[in-house]
Amino acid sequence: MSATTKRIRKAVFPVAGLGTRFLPATKAMPKEMLTVVDRPVIQHVVDEARAAGIEHFIFVTGRNKGVIEDHFDSQFELERTLEERGKTKELESLARDLPAAGQTSFTRQQRPLGLGHAVWCARDIVGDEPFALLLPDMLHHAAKPCLAEMMDAYAQSGGNLIAVAPVPDDQTHQYGIVGVTDVQAKVSGITSMVEKPKPGTAPSNLHITGRYILQPEIFGLLEKQERGAGGEIQLTDSMIQLMQDSAQKFHAVRFDGDIYDCGSKIGFLTANIAYALERQDLSDDLRADLQRLLTA
Repeated sequence: MSATTKRIRKAVFPVAGLGTRFLPATKAMPKEMLTVVDRPVIQHVVDEARAAGIEHFIFVTGRNKGVIEDHFDSQFELERTLEERGKTKELESLARDLPAAGQTSFTRQQRPLGLGHAVWCARDIVGDEPFALLLPDMLHHAAKPCLAEMMDAYAQSGGNLIAVAPVPDDQTHQYGIVGVTDVQAKVSGITSMVEKPKPGTAPSNLHITGRYILQPEIFGLLEKQERGAGGEIQLTDSMIQLMQDSAQKFHAVRFDGDIYDCGSKIGFLTANIAYALERQDLSDDLRADLQRLLTA
């Protein structure tokens, strides 16, 4: 990492969404607390950030999201009960997952004004330093965590980075798409960005997957950003402006693992199966049950 490239210490997690696609399950429980096997979705994403070296976890919350804050705090009654019952393994697991004192911050997005606005709400906690942004709906699953790959690329390039992955050409209109200098490269310069391009007009088949490393100048642009698609403040609009109006570079980091959109029912169910099949304590019985269901 060059002397002029600041280290990424903080990560922002926008968790203010209503989760309407999972009603009634999310009527009283945040969608981010739905479990993939036995860990909440948000815990999987925090695990990814921690594995990449993130030291400070910033959650942008909304109404009825207090349970997320509770999840990343000590539960003295639970821990005492586990200790009294000799549940050493469970106690050790809770201790491993617990962030150290001062490592978590929570700020409120009072109105649902879009991803760009949620990121802007974290501006005072992030301060004048680059930061990671992880969308908790999107689980990135590979031997090396997606954000860790991005950290490696950042050490070489600096600037702003966006994780991308290929989609079929006939689906590009459903995503934010980037144009790049080399569509096959692991790390490539970004030449353009477009949100949900019309069919046949996409600059590539590489879609934005919900992992970013951004410079703090993005906050000034988000503060002035007019509402875009859906009447919301769009992060992509400010990233395009930052790329066009400054000398800062944007690079795409191609992620070659599996991505599960846990904001959709199919993605959430598939993630549960995929993660469970990797568990030695679950895989054999699950495979047998799946085989029985599929052949019934």
